[in-house]
Amino acid sequence: MFLSVTEELVRRRAEHNNCEIFSLEEISLHQHEIEKLEYLDKWCRDLKILYLQNNLIPKIENVGKLKKLEYLNVALNNIERIENLEGCEELKKLDLTANFIGELSSIEALKYNIHLKELFLVGNPCTEFEGYRQFVVATLHQLKCLDSKEIERSERIQALQNYPEVKEKIREQEQAYLLKRAREKEEAQRRMQERKDKKQKQMESKLGFDSSDSLQNKENYQAEGDREQETWRTVEDDEENRRFWEEPTPYTPESRLETHRYIEEKRRAKDNIRESKKREKPLQTLVTAEGKVLNVNVPKLHFSLKDDEENNQIILDLAVYRHLDTSLLDVDVQPTYIRVLVKGKPFQLVLPEEVKPDSSSAKRSQTTGHLVVSMPKAKEIILAKQKVSTSIKDSDCNTLQKNARRSVQVEKLEVDPSKYSFPDVTKIIQKKEQIGQGPIRLQPEKITETKKSYVDFENNEDVPPLI
Repeated sequence: MFLSVTEELVRRRAEHNNCEIFSLEEISLHQHEIEKLEYLDKWCRDLKILYLQNNLIPKIENVGKLKKLEYLNVALNNIERIENLEGCEELKKLDLTANFIGELSSIEALKYNIHLKELFLVGNPCTEFEGYRQFVVATLHQLKCLDSKEIERSERIQALQNYPEVKEKIREQEQAYLLKRAREKEEAQRRMQERKDKKQKQMESKLGFDSSDSLQNKENYQAEGDREQETWRTVEDDEENRRFWEEPTPYTPESRLETHRYIEEKRRAKDNIRESKKREKPLQTLVTAEGKVLNVNVPKLHFSLKDDEENNQIILDLAVYRHLDTSLLDVDVQPTYIRVLVKGKPFQLVLPEEVKPDSSSAKRSQTTGHLVVSMPKAKEIILAKQKVSTSIKDSDCNTLQKNARRSVQVEKLEVDPSKYSFPDVTKIIQKKEQIGQGPIRLQPEKITETKKSYVDFENNEDVPPLI
């Protein structure tokens, strides 16, 4: 099984274009473990820039219809030859860094890309060939820069002069490399087959017991306990990891793919162990074998149960998380108990009275996020009206009549001063003569006027008195 380009992946990487792929001009699909390049020439005809570095692509294909493509980056892949780029008429820059191109003569396919100015082949086996740069410069006349180094005019003239000899040397070295690659492929296939056989034997030794005492061995194996079994698996995996990473292996497309497969297999095994541990967890007992319903609060939520006698119902207020999506809640009301699943974790409560499940309702508080479940009681209580005695009624009627009469009569204000006169506050305490008591300045001495008699005084009544 290989990973290819999917529409979902392309749309996810086209967020900058509102997830529209038909008008996409640039997309980055690097580090997605893609093993086959397809569909892009049908979905994204307007692509100008395409990033596909650090994947597992073994072949350049299905990009020939991208007429507007200007820059193609397929560095760090498993490409072994240059091909299928003739239809990319506007291609200006091609990055093939760190691939496995050993068939250098395949660059002749780029002659038809007349706008190609930059080419990167660093890290490929062909760069170790004698005369590699001269051959590329002489073959691709339109090229301006090779491996980040500008091509000078004198360099091209010299490469064209030596082109026949250089081409012959390249052919010889290329043939030797292809023979080497054939041996590497055979070795890789043999190594993969050995690993498969070894894994098959390990699986048979784990699952099958061929001896007569197989049942006894199986029982003993299971009796060791989960902890010892887990430790054994960890030790075995560590040993296998050590052997795999310490074993010397040539750097080839097969070894690169094998490493990826190994890492993916280990990751999948860890996920399976994690899922199996989740499945091995014992299920919470909600109802006993005798049919007794238990109170359970696995999510550990606060709650309150209120008996609303006025409305003849029971109200449960469950403090679920405020920002928890309502789709993660599952409410099940039964006549004698209520069960709420919060993200799969059960909350169960036995009710004090029997309720009506069909008439119950559940709501979320918009402020606190609490779940409020209203459950009407099954036994309806009819409240009788309280009878009032006749004597009380008669007395109430008499008082009402008296109050009415009082309200009809016009009341007049009393103006009798003897009834409503206020006492004179100044005369509450009688004034007494205090001589020689208290402070001198507060009690001045009375000055007795003494009439002085003058001998020569004449009382003239016409003269007004002096003030």
